Amino acid sequence: MAALLDLLNSRPLVNGEEQDALDDPAEGRRWAQEHGGDGSLAEFALLRETRDVLQGIVCGESSAAPLGPLLEGAYQTPEITSDGLRWAVKAPPHARLAVETVLAWAATEKQLPGRLRPCANSECRLFLLDRSRANRARWCSMAVCGNREKARRHYVRTR
Repeated sequence: MAALLDLLNSRPLVNGEEQDALDDPAEGRRWAQEHGGDGSLAEFALLRETRDVLQGIVCGESSAAPLGPLLEGAYQTPEITSDGLRWAVKAPPHARLAVETVLAWAATEKQLPGRLRPCANSECRLFLLDRSRANRARWCSMAVCGNREKARRHYVRTR
């Protein structure tokens, strides 16, 4: 799930400017390698496409249908390890990381429905996975976005 949130949050706004970790091919390839990918240009392009589709889905702006072609030919096989059973993703090398990210999204939606969401701060583009018991987390960071929103509300009340 860490790769899922990292991919969704790879295009934040910093001081009002978009900072895209997958904008530059060299940076995107490095990002992919850090997350277990092969760093190929094909993988880089597929990760950008997957990120954009997943962001639209999580924001409620699009359906999951565009993920279908990505998952064609991908499958999971069981592997017995010293820790027990593990499911390994089998996909073309350039698509494996994107497929694993989509599978992480699907597992999150099944196990924690409605808990993967965009930050409630309209000036933020980050996403959060709400693990709170009450399912009331609204901001990607209480220290940043939550504090700003509370300060805005206080300012409006006191004016």
